[in-house]
Amino acid sequence: MVLIEGGVLLMGSDEFYPDERPVHPREVRSFRIDRFEVTNEDYRRFVHDTGYVTVAERELNPADFPGADPADLVPGAMVFTPTPGPVDLRDWRNWWRWQPGAYWREPYGRGSTIAGRLRHPVVHIAFEDAVAYAEWAGVRLPTEAEHEYAARGGLVGARFAWGDELYPAGVPQANSWLGHFPYDNQGVGDAAPVGSYPPNGYGLHDMTGNVWEWTTDYYTPRHLRLTDNPVDPGKRKNLLAAASAQEHSPMPRRVLKGGSHLCSPEYCLRFRPAARSPQAEDTGMSHIGFRCALDA
Repeated sequence: MVLIEGGVLLMGSDEFYPDERPVHPREVRSFRIDRFEVTNEDYRRFVHDTGYVTVAERELNPADFPGADPADLVPGAMVFTPTPGPVDLRDWRNWWRWQPGAYWREPYGRGSTIAGRLRHPVVHIAFEDAVAYAEWAGVRLPTEAEHEYAARGGLVGARFAWGDELYPAGVPQANSWLGHFPYDNQGVGDAAPVGSYPPNGYGLHDMTGNVWEWTTDYYTPRHLRLTDNPVDPGKRKNLLAAASAQEHSPMPRRVLKGGSHLCSPEYCLRFRPAARSPQAEDTGMSHIGFRCALDA
């Protein structure tokens, strides 16, 4: 882990997506954070020691999916699938598929493997899967503010973790989509081994790009200052959890940070420190992983 000295974060951005607003100061206490994303090798050690079974491996309860064909309710996860050509970018279902049998050890479904990918970030991790690992390791997940503060690497107000230019001197500084999304990728095309790209100013790798990372914050459609609607902290947490869920769903959503290898400037310019995305706690995908933090 790397020690990040506390300070005041100028959190958010007014340049890109509405949920990144407003830009506001946020005090962050000193903390430690993983230099790299948690890898398949790390997670394999955890599972070996504990026998833990991830959400993607568990049987589904038909009562949780009214109207669904029981035959379709089998363990699995969402896997990215490139399209043959241009598609409507307003419909994510064009490039995501439900893959029975997909989970962290078989990321593309039955018969796939992490052999040769032990230094790649672990994926198909739901929120509770990440929390379980953190508790086993004696650490915790970072808050949204901590992740953004660390991702900025000491730069104040910069668009990217390395400055304001998308590709300095034409060289990508993070693992993101290069080409036309979702059918023409001239980049890596998948998650890369951790540490494959240059570190930021704090010596942290892949804080943007590669895979999205879980934080502990509940998602809101805009940043809430800590002074907004002051209530008892316990009550506030319950209200935020309920408000974070999508309509007709009881499942809270947490904030993902950092973007992933699927982020493309023409579709999803989110491999930036200020970027954020909502994700239901019970859903892992082939571009979602995590890293851990610890109080200093």
